[in-house]
Amino acid sequence: MADFSPTDEAAQLLETKPHSVRAHVLLGEQHAAKGNDQDSAYYFRRALHLAEQQDLADEDVARARDALAVIEARMAASREARLTGRGVPSSKRSPRLAEALDLAAGRRRLYRQEPTAFTYPGLPSVQFFDPAQFEWVAGIEAAAPAIRNELDALLAAGSDDFRAYVQHETVTPEANKALLGKKDWSILPLCENGWLMPSVIEECPVTWEAVLKLPVPRISGWGPTIVFSLLKAGAHIAAHNGMFNTRLVCHLPLIVPAGCRFRVGNEVREWEEGKLMIFDDTIEHEAWNDSGEDRVVLIFDVWRPELSERERFELTALFSD
Repeated sequence: MADFSPTDEAAQLLETKPHSVRAHVLLGEQHAAKGNDQDSAYYFRRALHLAEQQDLADEDVARARDALAVIEARMAASREARLTGRGVPSSKRSPRLAEALDLAAGRRRLYRQEPTAFTYPGLPSVQFFDPAQFEWVAGIEAAAPAIRNELDALLAAGSDDFRAYVQHETVTPEANKALLGKKDWSILPLCENGWLMPSVIEECPVTWEAVLKLPVPRISGWGPTIVFSLLKAGAHIAAHNGMFNTRLVCHLPLIVPAGCRFRVGNEVREWEEGKLMIFDDTIEHEAWNDSGEDRVVLIFDVWRPELSERERFELTALFSD
Protein backbone atom coordinates (compact mmCIF):
# COMPACT_ATOMS: atom_id res chain seq x y z
CA MET A 1 0.00 0.00 0.00
CA ALA A 2 1.05 3.61 -0.51
CA ASP A 3 3.19 5.30 2.17
CA PHE A 4 0.83 6.87 4.65
CA SER A 5 0.10 7.35 8.38
CA PRO A 6 -3.38 7.01 9.82
CA THR A 7 -4.99 9.87 11.71
CA ASP A 8 -4.90 9.78 15.49
CA GLU A 9 -8.55 8.70 15.73
CA ALA A 10 -8.12 5.82 13.27
CA ALA A 11 -4.86 4.71 14.91
CA GLN A 12 -6.35 4.76 18.40
CA LEU A 13 -9.43 2.85 17.29
CA LEU A 14 -7.36 0.18 15.57
CA GLU A 15 -5.17 -0.22 18.65
CA THR A 16 -8.09 -0.72 21.02
CA LYS A 17 -10.58 -2.26 18.55
CA PRO A 18 -8.84 -3.99 15.61
CA HIS A 19 -12.23 -4.85 14.10
CA SER A 20 -13.64 -1.34 14.36
CA VAL A 21 -15.85 -0.49 11.41
CA ARG A 22 -15.35 3.23 11.96
CA ALA A 23 -11.56 2.90 11.93
CA HIS A 24 -11.65 1.19 8.56
CA VAL A 25 -14.05 3.80 7.16
CA LEU A 26 -11.70 6.57 8.31
CA LEU A 27 -8.75 4.82 6.69
CA GLY A 28 -10.72 4.45 3.47
CA GLU A 29 -11.54 8.14 3.47
CA GLN A 30 -7.94 9.10 4.16
CA HIS A 31 -6.66 7.02 1.24
CA ALA A 32 -9.42 8.41 -0.99
CA ALA A 33 -8.34 11.97 -0.15
CA LYS A 34 -4.83 11.10 -1.31
CA GLY A 35 -6.11 9.56 -4.55
CA ASN A 36 -5.19 5.99 -3.53
CA ASP A 37 -8.26 4.27 -4.99
CA GLN A 38 -6.97 0.70 -4.62
CA ASP A 39 -6.11 1.14 -0.93
CA SER A 40 -9.27 3.11 -0.26
CA ALA A 41 -11.44 0.40 -1.81
CA TYR A 42 -9.72 -2.22 0.34
CA TYR A 43 -10.58 -0.41 3.59
CA PHE A 44 -14.16 0.34 2.57
CA ARG A 45 -14.72 -3.31 1.62
CA ARG A 46 -13.16 -4.40 4.91
CA ALA A 47 -15.43 -2.01 6.79
CA LEU A 48 -18.53 -3.41 5.08
CA HIS A 49 -17.40 -6.98 5.76
CA LEU A 50 -16.88 -6.21 9.45
CA ALA A 51 -20.25 -4.43 9.60
CA GLU A 52 -21.96 -7.49 8.13
CA GLN A 53 -20.32 -9.74 10.72
CA GLN A 54 -21.39 -7.38 13.52
CA ASP A 55 -24.88 -6.79 12.06
CA LEU A 56 -24.30 -3.04 11.88
CA ALA A 57 -26.16 -0.62 9.63
CA ASP A 58 -25.21 2.85 10.90
CA GLU A 59 -23.99 6.08 9.30
CA ASP A 60 -20.43 4.78 8.95
CA VAL A 61 -21.68 1.79 6.98
CA ALA A 62 -23.68 4.01 4.65
CA ARG A 63 -20.64 6.25 4.10
CA ALA A 64 -18.48 3.25 3.26
CA ARG A 65 -21.05 1.80 0.86
CA ASP A 66 -21.58 5.09 -0.99
CA ALA A 67 -17.87 5.90 -1.20
CA LEU A 68 -17.00 2.39 -2.39
CA ALA A 69 -19.58 2.59 -5.19
CA VAL A 70 -17.98 5.80 -6.49
CA ILE A 71 -14.46 4.37 -6.31
CA GLU A 72 -15.43 1.06 -7.91
CA ALA A 73 -17.09 2.91 -10.79
CA ARG A 74 -13.98 5.05 -11.32
CA MET A 75 -11.66 2.05 -11.20
CA ALA A 76 -13.92 0.08 -13.56
CA ALA A 77 -13.85 2.92 -16.08
CA SER A 78 -10.06 2.98 -15.88
CA ARG A 79 -9.82 -0.77 -16.49
CA GLU A 80 -12.23 -0.53 -19.43
CA ALA A 81 -10.18 2.22 -21.04
CA ARG A 82 -6.93 0.32 -20.52
CA LEU A 83 -8.23 -2.93 -21.97
CA THR A 84 -9.97 -1.30 -24.91
CA GLY A 85 -6.89 0.75 -25.68
CA ARG A 86 -4.80 -2.41 -25.71
CA GLY A 87 -7.06 -4.27 -28.11
CA VAL A 88 -9.25 -6.14 -25.61
CA PRO A 89 -12.72 -4.58 -25.88
CA SER A 90 -15.69 -6.19 -24.12
CA SER A 91 -16.66 -8.09 -27.27
CA LYS A 92 -13.33 -9.96 -27.30
CA ARG A 93 -12.99 -10.93 -23.62
CA SER A 94 -13.04 -14.43 -22.24
CA PRO A 95 -15.97 -15.31 -19.93
CA ARG A 96 -13.73 -15.55 -16.87
CA LEU A 97 -12.13 -12.16 -17.46
CA ALA A 98 -15.59 -10.64 -17.96
CA GLU A 99 -16.73 -12.16 -14.67
CA ALA A 100 -13.57 -10.99 -12.89
CA LEU A 101 -14.19 -7.43 -14.08
CA ASP A 102 -17.80 -7.61 -12.85
CA LEU A 103 -16.57 -8.76 -9.44
CA ALA A 104 -13.95 -6.02 -9.26
CA ALA A 105 -16.54 -3.39 -10.19
CA GLY A 106 -19.02 -4.60 -7.58
CA ARG A 107 -21.53 -5.61 -10.26
CA ARG A 108 -21.40 -9.20 -9.05
CA ARG A 109 -20.84 -10.83 -5.69
CA LEU A 110 -18.45 -13.73 -5.22
CA TYR A 111 -20.56 -16.70 -4.13
CA ARG A 112 -18.83 -19.80 -2.82
CA GLN A 113 -19.86 -23.33 -2.01
CA GLU A 114 -21.17 -23.42 1.55
CA PRO A 115 -22.37 -26.98 2.21
CA THR A 116 -24.30 -27.26 5.46
CA ALA A 117 -23.25 -30.87 6.19
CA PHE A 118 -20.06 -31.96 4.37
CA THR A 119 -17.45 -30.15 2.28
CA TYR A 120 -15.32 -32.02 -0.26
CA PRO A 121 -12.27 -29.94 -1.23
CA GLY A 122 -11.03 -28.99 -4.67
CA LEU A 123 -14.39 -28.79 -6.47
CA PRO A 124 -14.94 -25.61 -8.49
CA SER A 125 -17.72 -23.21 -7.53
CA VAL A 126 -19.91 -23.16 -10.64
CA GLN A 127 -23.40 -21.75 -10.27
CA PHE A 128 -25.11 -23.22 -13.34
CA PHE A 129 -23.48 -25.97 -15.38
CA ASP A 130 -23.79 -26.08 -19.16
CA PRO A 131 -26.03 -29.09 -19.96
CA ALA A 132 -24.15 -29.52 -23.24
CA GLN A 133 -21.13 -30.86 -21.32
CA PHE A 134 -23.08 -33.92 -20.16
CA GLU A 135 -23.78 -36.60 -22.76
CA TRP A 136 -26.71 -38.01 -20.79
CA VAL A 137 -28.77 -34.79 -20.89
CA ALA A 138 -30.25 -35.50 -24.33
CA GLY A 139 -31.82 -38.75 -23.09
CA ILE A 140 -33.61 -37.26 -20.09
CA GLU A 141 -34.81 -34.26 -22.10
CA ALA A 142 -36.16 -36.58 -24.80
CA ALA A 143 -38.15 -38.37 -22.09
CA ALA A 144 -39.66 -35.12 -20.78
CA PRO A 145 -43.00 -35.38 -22.67
CA ALA A 146 -43.59 -38.92 -21.36
CA ILE A 147 -42.58 -37.85 -17.85
CA ARG A 148 -45.03 -34.94 -18.12
CA ASN A 149 -47.80 -37.39 -19.07
CA GLU A 150 -47.12 -39.43 -15.92
CA LEU A 151 -47.15 -36.26 -13.83
CA ASP A 152 -50.44 -35.13 -15.38
CA ALA A 153 -52.01 -38.47 -14.45
CA LEU A 154 -50.84 -38.06 -10.85
CA LEU A 155 -52.19 -34.52 -10.64
CA ALA A 156 -55.51 -35.57 -12.21
CA ALA A 157 -55.91 -38.03 -9.36
CA GLY A 158 -55.29 -35.19 -6.87
CA SER A 159 -52.24 -33.68 -5.23
CA ASP A 160 -52.94 -34.88 -1.69
CA ASP A 161 -49.93 -37.20 -1.86
CA PHE A 162 -47.61 -34.20 -2.23
CA ARG A 163 -46.22 -33.34 1.20
CA ALA A 164 -44.62 -30.20 2.56
CA TYR A 165 -40.92 -30.24 1.74
CA VAL A 166 -39.88 -28.32 4.84
CA GLN A 167 -40.90 -30.58 7.72
CA HIS A 168 -38.02 -29.83 10.08
CA GLU A 169 -34.83 -27.77 10.20
CA THR A 170 -33.54 -28.83 6.78
CA VAL A 171 -32.83 -25.43 5.22
CA THR A 172 -32.15 -21.93 6.43
CA PRO A 173 -34.28 -20.44 9.23
CA GLU A 174 -35.64 -17.81 6.82
CA ALA A 175 -37.06 -20.50 4.55
CA ASN A 176 -38.27 -22.60 7.47
CA LYS A 177 -40.18 -19.74 9.03
CA ALA A 178 -42.32 -19.25 5.94
CA LEU A 179 -42.60 -22.82 4.68
CA LEU A 180 -42.38 -25.14 7.68
CA GLY A 181 -45.21 -27.65 7.38
CA LYS A 182 -46.81 -25.80 4.44
CA LYS A 183 -47.54 -27.15 0.98
CA ASP A 184 -46.51 -23.92 -0.74
CA TRP A 185 -43.39 -25.95 -1.54
CA SER A 186 -44.26 -29.64 -1.67
CA ILE A 187 -42.79 -32.82 -3.10
CA LEU A 188 -43.91 -36.25 -4.27
CA PRO A 189 -40.89 -38.57 -4.06
CA LEU A 190 -40.14 -41.59 -6.21
CA CYS A 191 -37.03 -42.03 -4.10
CA GLU A 192 -35.83 -39.82 -1.26
CA ASN A 193 -32.34 -40.15 0.23
CA GLY A 194 -32.17 -43.68 -1.17
CA TRP A 195 -35.55 -44.74 0.22
CA LEU A 196 -37.93 -46.01 -2.47
CA MET A 197 -41.60 -45.04 -2.77
CA PRO A 198 -42.96 -48.14 -4.62
CA SER A 199 -46.50 -46.80 -5.11
CA VAL A 200 -45.22 -43.68 -6.93
CA ILE A 201 -42.62 -45.63 -8.93
CA GLU A 202 -45.39 -47.95 -10.11
CA GLU A 203 -47.33 -44.96 -11.46
CA CYS A 204 -44.25 -43.43 -13.09
CA PRO A 205 -42.24 -46.23 -14.79
CA VAL A 206 -40.91 -43.98 -17.58
CA THR A 207 -39.69 -41.36 -15.10
CA TRP A 208 -38.02 -43.99 -12.93
CA GLU A 209 -36.30 -45.75 -15.81
CA ALA A 210 -35.13 -42.49 -17.41
CA VAL A 211 -33.48 -41.16 -14.25
CA LEU A 212 -31.84 -44.46 -13.31
CA LYS A 213 -29.91 -44.31 -16.60
CA LEU A 214 -28.11 -41.23 -15.24
CA PRO A 215 -25.06 -41.06 -12.93
CA VAL A 216 -27.17 -40.81 -9.78
CA PRO A 217 -25.57 -41.63 -6.42
CA ARG A 218 -26.77 -45.04 -5.23
CA ILE A 219 -26.05 -44.88 -1.53
CA SER A 220 -28.16 -46.60 1.10
CA GLY A 221 -29.93 -44.00 3.21
CA TRP A 222 -28.44 -41.13 1.22
CA GLY A 223 -29.20 -41.26 -2.50
CA PRO A 224 -30.58 -40.99 -5.00
CA THR A 225 -33.26 -38.40 -4.47
CA ILE A 226 -35.84 -38.20 -7.27
CA VAL A 227 -38.92 -36.06 -6.57
CA PHE A 228 -41.62 -34.06 -8.27
CA SER A 229 -41.39 -30.60 -6.71
CA LEU A 230 -44.44 -28.31 -6.71
CA LEU A 231 -44.20 -24.58 -6.00
CA LYS A 232 -47.61 -23.02 -5.58
CA ALA A 233 -48.70 -19.82 -7.27
CA GLY A 234 -47.24 -16.82 -5.45
CA ALA A 235 -44.83 -18.89 -3.34
CA HIS A 236 -41.21 -18.00 -2.63
CA ILE A 237 -38.39 -20.28 -1.46
CA ALA A 238 -35.99 -18.14 0.54
CA ALA A 239 -32.24 -18.20 -0.05
CA HIS A 240 -30.55 -21.30 1.36
CA ASN A 241 -27.67 -23.73 0.76
CA GLY A 242 -27.58 -27.48 0.18
CA MET A 243 -25.87 -30.07 2.36
CA PHE A 244 -23.23 -31.80 0.18
CA ASN A 245 -21.06 -30.44 -2.63
CA THR A 246 -20.27 -33.94 -3.96
CA ARG A 247 -23.44 -33.90 -6.03
CA LEU A 248 -25.17 -31.60 -8.50
CA VAL A 249 -28.90 -30.97 -8.46
CA CYS A 250 -30.91 -31.18 -11.67
CA HIS A 251 -34.29 -29.63 -12.49
CA LEU A 252 -36.32 -31.00 -15.40
CA PRO A 253 -39.08 -28.37 -15.80
CA LEU A 254 -42.47 -29.96 -16.57
CA ILE A 255 -45.14 -27.34 -15.78
CA VAL A 256 -43.77 -23.81 -15.85
CA PRO A 257 -46.16 -20.85 -16.17
CA ALA A 258 -44.69 -17.45 -17.04
CA GLY A 259 -43.30 -15.61 -14.03
CA CYS A 260 -41.25 -18.39 -12.42
CA ARG A 261 -37.65 -17.52 -11.57
CA PHE A 262 -34.70 -19.33 -10.04
CA ARG A 263 -31.50 -17.77 -8.66
CA VAL A 264 -28.19 -19.49 -7.98
CA GLY A 265 -25.54 -17.06 -6.73
CA ASN A 266 -25.55 -14.06 -9.06
CA GLU A 267 -27.56 -15.65 -11.86
CA VAL A 268 -31.34 -15.55 -12.15
CA ARG A 269 -32.93 -17.77 -14.80
CA GLU A 270 -36.40 -18.86 -15.80
CA TRP A 271 -37.23 -22.53 -16.14
CA GLU A 272 -38.06 -23.69 -19.65
CA GLU A 273 -40.27 -26.73 -20.00
CA GLY A 274 -38.27 -29.79 -21.08
CA LYS A 275 -34.87 -28.05 -20.76
CA LEU A 276 -32.64 -29.40 -18.00
CA MET A 277 -31.14 -27.04 -15.44
CA ILE A 278 -28.03 -28.29 -13.58
CA PHE A 279 -26.61 -26.38 -10.62
CA ASP A 280 -24.57 -26.57 -7.42
CA ASP A 281 -27.08 -26.30 -4.60
CA THR A 282 -24.37 -25.59 -1.99
CA ILE A 283 -24.19 -22.11 -3.54
CA GLU A 284 -26.92 -19.86 -2.16
CA HIS A 285 -30.10 -20.21 -4.20
CA GLU A 286 -33.78 -19.28 -4.09
CA ALA A 287 -36.93 -19.55 -6.21
CA TRP A 288 -40.08 -17.56 -6.99
CA ASN A 289 -43.41 -18.42 -8.56
CA ASP A 290 -44.93 -15.02 -9.36
CA SER A 291 -47.58 -16.54 -11.61
CA GLY A 292 -51.14 -17.49 -10.85
CA GLU A 293 -50.55 -21.21 -11.44
CA ASP A 294 -48.51 -23.97 -9.81
CA ARG A 295 -45.02 -24.82 -11.09
CA VAL A 296 -43.76 -28.44 -11.12
CA VAL A 297 -40.24 -29.68 -11.87
CA LEU A 298 -38.66 -33.10 -11.55
CA ILE A 299 -35.65 -32.85 -9.23
CA PHE A 300 -32.84 -35.40 -9.03
CA ASP A 301 -29.18 -35.37 -8.08
CA VAL A 302 -26.13 -36.70 -9.91
CA TRP A 303 -22.49 -37.19 -9.00
CA ARG A 304 -20.15 -34.25 -9.55
CA PRO A 305 -18.36 -34.96 -12.85
CA GLU A 306 -14.98 -34.09 -11.30
CA LEU A 307 -15.11 -37.06 -8.92
CA SER A 308 -13.16 -40.17 -9.92
CA GLU A 309 -14.60 -43.68 -9.63
CA ARG A 310 -12.37 -44.23 -6.60
CA GLU A 311 -13.69 -41.08 -4.93
CA ARG A 312 -17.27 -42.09 -5.62
CA PHE A 313 -16.56 -45.50 -4.07
CA GLU A 314 -15.01 -43.85 -1.01
CA LEU A 315 -17.91 -41.45 -0.60
CA THR A 316 -20.41 -44.29 -0.96
CA ALA A 317 -18.60 -46.15 1.81
CA LEU A 318 -18.62 -43.01 3.95
CA PHE A 319 -22.28 -42.04 3.56
CA SER A 320 -24.02 -45.44 3.38
CA ASP A 321 -26.17 -46.42 6.34
